[in-house]
Amino acid sequence: MSWSSNVQPQQLDPNMRIHSLQGEWEWYSPLTPPFQVYGFPWLAEEGIYRRLPLNPKEALPSAVDRLANCTAGGQIRFRTDAERVAVRVRLGGTASMDHMPATGQNGFDAYIGEPGKERYVGTSRMKLHESGYECILFSGSKPDKLRTVTLNFPLYQSVSEVAVGVAAGAAIEADETYRSRGRIVFYGTSITQGGCAGRPGLAYPQQIGKALAREVINLGFSGNGKGEAELAAVIGTISRVDCFVVDYEANCSTELYMQTLEPFIRQYRSAQREVPILVVSRIPYAKELLDRSVTAERKKRLVFAKEVVGKLKREGDERIAFVDGSRLLGKRYDECTVDGVHPNDLGFTRMAKGLLPAIRKIIGEP
Repeated sequence: MSWSSNVQPQQLDPNMRIHSLQGEWEWYSPLTPPFQVYGFPWLAEEGIYRRLPLNPKEALPSAVDRLANCTAGGQIRFRTDAERVAVRVRLGGTASMDHMPATGQNGFDAYIGEPGKERYVGTSRMKLHESGYECILFSGSKPDKLRTVTLNFPLYQSVSEVAVGVAAGAAIEADETYRSRGRIVFYGTSITQGGCAGRPGLAYPQQIGKALAREVINLGFSGNGKGEAELAAVIGTISRVDCFVVDYEANCSTELYMQTLEPFIRQYRSAQREVPILVVSRIPYAKELLDRSVTAERKKRLVFAKEVVGKLKREGDERIAFVDGSRLLGKRYDECTVDGVHPNDLGFTRMAKGLLPAIRKIIGEP
C-alpha cells in the first residue's frame, strides 16, 4: 500500500469520468424548426444567444452589456422519441469560478416531461480548460411516444454555438406550449442570474418558470443589478409579460437603493401599464450572525421597499406587491449558501418555493 496526496477521483470512480459519445447521431441547430429557443427576447432579430439587445436605444452600462452575453434563463425545447440526447457546444470562455461548479457556469442540463411536470435527467460535463465540449445529456430506453425535452443554457458563460444531437432516426416535433403563454421577467443580481447553482435548472427563476410552465427572461447581472433607468426602459420593451420580478437590492448600498427603486419601477410602469410587478427584498447573509450592522442595513432597505410599494398602491397601482426576502431561506439561512451570500441548490429551491405563492397570486393563477 502506498500513500499519495494526489488523489484524482475520476481515475478511481467511473461515474466521475467524462465519456465520449457512442453510436450514431443526427445534429441540429436549435435555431431551426421544429426546435424552439426561449429566454432571449431579441433572438429573432439578432440571431445570437444574448439577454439584451446589441444596440438598444438606451446606452447600457458597460458591465451589464458584457454580462448580457451570459445565457442564464435560456432554454431549448422540442418533442422527440429519441432515447438519447446530446449537445455540442462552443463557449465564450472556460470554467473560471472558484465557488460555482462548472456544470452551473458552463453546462447545460436536461429535463423531460410535459410543461409544469418536467423531471431532471442529466447534465453536461466538460474539461475545465476547454471552451468547447460534446456531451451526452441522457440515454435510456426508447419511449413509447414523443416526450418534451427541455435543455437549460449555462448560467455564467456565453454560448456562441450549440447543436442538439439525437439518436439517428428519431422523430422531432415542436413544443409550442410557451408560445401561447406569457413570460416571467426577473431583474436583479448574481443571485437572480443563478450564482452559485450546481446546474442551470436549479437557479430560482428557472425553478419558478418550470413550476408555472412559462418562459423565463433572466435579467440578473452579477454585481451590476443597480436599478438604472436605462435598464428599466429596455426591459419595458419586452412583450407578453405575465409578471416582472424586481430583485436587485443586494447590489446596492442603502443610499443607492433608496435613490433608484421608485424611479426604476415608475420608468418600467410608464411602458407596461398592466404587467404585475413583484418587489422582493434580499435574502439574509451569513455575516449577519457576526455583524449586527449588516442586519440593520438590510432591515432599513426592507422597510423602505415595502413603503415604496405601499405608496404606489395608494396612488392606484393595484398590480404591484412586495415579498419579504428575509423569510425565503428559513431560520437556518446560513446553511443555504455557498459562500455566505450566494445560494446553494437548497437555497435556490427554498427561494423558488417561497416566491411561487406570491407570483401565482399576482398573475391570478391558483
